Amino acid sequence: MKYFAVIGIGRFGYSVAKTLSEMGCQVLAIDQSEEKIKQIEGVVTQAVQLDATDERALRAAGIKDVDGAIVAIGQNMEASILVSLLLKDLGVPYVVSKATTPLHAKVLKKIGCDRVVSPEEEMGVRIAKSLVSPSILDELDLSEHVGIYELKVPSHMAGKTLGELDFRKKFGLNVVAIKSKTGELNINPTADTMLKEGDAIFVIGAAESIERFDKLVNKMEKENERGS
Repeated sequence: MKYFAVIGIGRFGYSVAKTLSEMGCQVLAIDQSEEKIKQIEGVVTQAVQLDATDERALRAAGIKDVDGAIVAIGQNMEASILVSLLLKDLGVPYVVSKATTPLHAKVLKKIGCDRVVSPEEEMGVRIAKSLVSPSILDELDLSEHVGIYELKVPSHMAGKTLGELDFRKKFGLNVVAIKSKTGELNINPTADTMLKEGDAIFVIGAAESIERFDKLVNKMEKENERGS
């Protein structure tokens, strides 16, 4: 089970922490605000109120145990840069940092962040991708090449079990959760779990695997249209 830290629980940080938690990951949420920590308690594995620029406090919270960290600090550019630098110095394997300006992004890249995100810009990219690949409902990158993707269940897969579809063998994707059209989330699907029309599946895998899945879905849908 992957273990992530999310530092800065604003709208962006809360969304990332909640999504990771729903995907079955362990999540350590960190913020200086007691109010924000109270809001995220119960959503994540652990929520801690502390000043993330304090190296001792980060160590005490167990930051060295995480597989990756997301620095989602808002407008305080200095704190964002310092925390990102501390995480790299402490040996966190993968650090994703939120940038608010092009200069901020440039500095974060210079200090060694593995990925720098600009939420507004990336939202534009996601909208464009969703127009071209409608089977991809949403995505969250965990590393440069691997991400969590929310995919619409294609009509030709409805009524089949995960065992029959064998996503890992056919696409190199691991199904970690299924969301019904009513919003109910199954985070422990088994090989006997049957997909239904209107379901969405959450998968972990490489971008290349998602492209392969998307191409097959488009091909099958075109064949179904010609046959109808």
